[in-house]
Amino acid sequence: MAFAEYTKVAESKTQHDIDVLVTKRGATTFAVFREPESTMVAFRLNDRNIRFTLALPKKLSDQARRSRWRALLLVIKAKLESVDAGIETFEESFLPHIVMPGGKTVYEHIKQPLAINYQGGNVPLLPAPERKS
Repeated sequence: MAFAEYTKVAESKTQHDIDVLVTKRGATTFAVFREPESTMVAFRLNDRNIRFTLALPKKLSDQARRSRWRALLLVIKAKLESVDAGIETFEESFLPHIVMPGGKTVYEHIKQPLAINYQGGNVPLLPAPERKS
């Protein structure tokens, strides 16, 4: 079952809700960029440029598109709540979506090296205990 699978909220209303949410938190810039198969939501908050890319293939129904938009709002809201609750810092929460010089996000920079590191399957879940001298 998809989140908000029966939502009637229009995409434009959800975009506005995201804008209001991040602006209330101090965002100084907000933009929505539409492409044929995706839409990017970008904003500047805490001196960081943040970008989310929402895949919206043409084959999606209008209902599925509205649902994805509501899910994106939920993700951004949850990240901000996590920061407010002290669970993680702003950078920890939004790190994959921070835009680096050159226009790529942190995730786009580390995607391939991360996959290579995990190919061997020897990545520990917990750090090794430190040895005391």
